[in-house]
Amino acid sequence: MKEKRIEQRLLCAELVQVTYFEESGRQCRRIANLEDICASGLCLQSEMRIPDGTRVIVNYGGGELVGTVRYCIFREIGFFLGIQFEAGCKWSTQNFRPEHLLDPRQLVDNALMNRYGKAEGKVM
Repeated sequence: MKEKRIEQRLLCAELVQVTYFEESGRQCRRIANLEDICASGLCLQSEMRIPDGTRVIVNYGGGELVGTVRYCIFREIGFFLGIQFEAGCKWSTQNFRPEHLLDPRQLVDNALMNRYGKAEGKVM
């Protein structure tokens, strides 16, 4: 799958509640695992499929993020959903900071620092 996000994704692990309406009009609430997040969207892992184009509300401890399912694909352990936030809805750590939040760039920086030391800083 081709990467479509402009912003850097931050890896995370947090249980959130997803609310949406089925075609029949029935409201559904599911628990999903937040896999990664950026200012304009997020990725969830769910046991249930949610169709592309479905409007969802992702509830976390003190608020919500609203968006649309852009993809829902099955991988060995469940469904992975790409959610694009609606206009005017943006995520920031000031509003919601998942308990487990990791910037992959920091991992690379730390690995380079451990391997080459603080004095060298960069690899050529």
